[in-house]
Amino acid sequence: MIDNLNRARPLIMHIDLNSCFATVEQQARPRLRGRPVAVLNRRTEFTSIITASYEAKAYGIKVGMRYREAKAVCPDLIAVESDPAKYKYVYHKLLDIMRDYSAHVTMKSIDEGVIDFNYATAAMLERDLVEIGQEIKQRLRDEIGVWMRCNVGIATNRFLAKTAAGLNKPDGLDVITADNLELVMNQLKLTDLTGIAKRNQRRLNSVGIYTPLEFIAAKPEVLQKMVFKSVVGEWWYRRLRGWEVDDVDYDMKRVGRQYVLEHRGLTQEQIEQRLHNLCESVGGRLRGQQRMARGVYVFVKSEDYGYWHSSTMSSVPFQSNQTIYALAKDIIRRAPGSGIRVIGVHCYELEPVVDNQLSIFQDKLARERSVTRAIDLVNQRYGERTVHSAHTLPTNGYLTPKIPFGGTRYF
Repeated sequence: MIDNLNRARPLIMHIDLNSCFATVEQQARPRLRGRPVAVLNRRTEFTSIITASYEAKAYGIKVGMRYREAKAVCPDLIAVESDPAKYKYVYHKLLDIMRDYSAHVTMKSIDEGVIDFNYATAAMLERDLVEIGQEIKQRLRDEIGVWMRCNVGIATNRFLAKTAAGLNKPDGLDVITADNLELVMNQLKLTDLTGIAKRNQRRLNSVGIYTPLEFIAAKPEVLQKMVFKSVVGEWWYRRLRGWEVDDVDYDMKRVGRQYVLEHRGLTQEQIEQRLHNLCESVGGRLRGQQRMARGVYVFVKSEDYGYWHSSTMSSVPFQSNQTIYALAKDIIRRAPGSGIRVIGVHCYELEPVVDNQLSIFQDKLARERSVTRAIDLVNQRYGERTVHSAHTLPTNGYLTPKIPFGGTRYF
């Protein structure tokens, strides 16, 4: 018998759009329905799959698999280049639907959202949440398209609601309560739990915990002092019992982009042009969040050297494309090896913009920020990269705007 379970009414609903990007493409293009579809950021053999339809998953196609490998497994696989405008549209439609049910709605990613019914009206709380979940499913089909499907999970906290939403894909609806928690957990593996990957699995195994039921039964002292060796152990003790510990908004730590080069024979100048393009994208995102950075981090993956990275810090905060690229270019020129196949750039050590910051370079910074602000206004009105550096002109056919995974702050 598990003690200290949360036996309150489940009022947290997790909604997960099934194979979101692939499903949206099948909705938009009826001839793709029922066929194996893979969504790629770019249709080259080296690109990784970012979403696969359920028809493709039936062949063993997985997210992260190289397109070349996937095509060998499933010769009939249809590759579709990602279309961010479609996915943003569906994101906003889902958000609008969710907001009809509670004042507290959080989008965890572009295809997952949480409705907290603790903030719903009294009239809404008189309704059965299972009925509401079915209603949301139908509204997706009515208001977005007949091919749209989602999983719905209901529980007393965000963790168990997400777990419930993953039980019966696609198009499932499940509820986890104190009464069926043991039954549900008995069907899962440790790595089925969000937040438990191989590293945490090894930590749990080291103290004799091999199943979710054994995880729940563990004492808080064991989890805190022997497994996680921090307050994280206490959080897991409460999380697994249905108590809320994850209703937290984390501040943005870094902004970045990466790019898989279209072929291995690019010159140093061509690589730097593509890096410059990435820096402009990162700069736009940084300024869109009203942030400045103090650090730039660059990484490359090459055929003969493997993964290499380096970073640099500035004594003053920055946010302009020119500064980001100048710092990034100095770094990438030190990269060893040849046959570079992936490049990436991140800005870190972020801080809010402070307009009255004093500097001996105040006039120069003011002019730079004024020009940058004008360019941003043009790009916001007429589309990304309407105005950009002439140095990046040769990259326009290769690097296109992509969906920033794992966060929705850019929408």
